[in-house]
Amino acid sequence: MEYVRDYAMYASVFGLFSFIWFGWAQERPRPSWRLYIGIASCIALLVCLMGVYLSVTNWNAPSALMEASAFRDYLISFYAEFVLAGAGAFVLIRLKRKDYIAPWIAFIVGIHFISLKSVFDDPSLWILAALLVAVVIVSIFLSPKLQVANSAITGIGAGTVLFGFALLGLLRFITV
Repeated sequence: MEYVRDYAMYASVFGLFSFIWFGWAQERPRPSWRLYIGIASCIALLVCLMGVYLSVTNWNAPSALMEASAFRDYLISFYAEFVLAGAGAFVLIRLKRKDYIAPWIAFIVGIHFISLKSVFDDPSLWILAALLVAVVIVSIFLSPKLQVANSAITGIGAGTVLFGFALLGLLRFITV
């Protein structure tokens, strides 16, 4: 079953997190990238707001999260992600490796979509997981070569991937 409200929420949530990742990308990118990162951030926010509008106006439409077990599994995944991301960031700070916090967070966000596939019965979330993990790997190797912060590459990559999935949510909303 396809859930129209969930697709609107994809646009909203993925748009919001795309906006946030593009914001994090502003930490020590190449100066010539800043304008484009800012524009991407603004467009992501607009997609988020469109998703919010569609979510609110379709609030009573079916959602995968209406099932108690799906909602419980979602919360477990969310809280596990939050704790792992925070604990890893704490360890990285203690080890004086703060430049790896953005890739760590993106990795945890990516792998949490593996469990969300079954919550939303949406195999595309596996693709999202794989793309976010790929962004992390690219960031770790590319950032030093470009002499930018890991967060610049991670933020641009994660922001772009999440923006793509926000747009996919809008497309799926329109076509359901």
